[in-house]
Amino acid sequence: MSKLDEFLAGERLDDVAIFLTHEFLDSQGKIANMGEAVEDGVVLVVPGDEGRKAFASGTGMDPMDFARRAMDEEGPIDPNLGGGDCPARDEKPDEEHEVEFVFAFAEEQNEGVGGLYEEGDVMHAYAHCACGTNFSRKWVMGEREAER
Repeated sequence: MSKLDEFLAGERLDDVAIFLTHEFLDSQGKIANMGEAVEDGVVLVVPGDEGRKAFASGTGMDPMDFARRAMDEEGPIDPNLGGGDCPARDEKPDEEHEVEFVFAFAEEQNEGVGGLYEEGDVMHAYAHCACGTNFSRKWVMGEREAER
């Protein structure tokens, strides 16, 4: 089982996942060799602190600030974390709409919190579109297995 499969199955709750399009990858392919290829880029699964530093270094954004901004807009993010569909597509028809990167982490089931957290481990995924729109989606891990 790959690191990505383990992450999506809830077996790597201390790790984070970062999707980067081919445009964000280095020319030597070092980053690509560290991750799992998906249709439009690569998903890296790395330990939490290391992943947050890598995200900040690669995007120029603090991952938690990015996540806070992205929470204001909900939109579809691919179950394998390899992209999504910008929710601003109809509002900004003349702009390019391609998810450039995704930052994701999982949170362990917490029945005391209620809601989704009561149902199981929860995936938090945050995406950035080329048009400048940031958006997010969260789901109970395992419920989207059929979509992959």
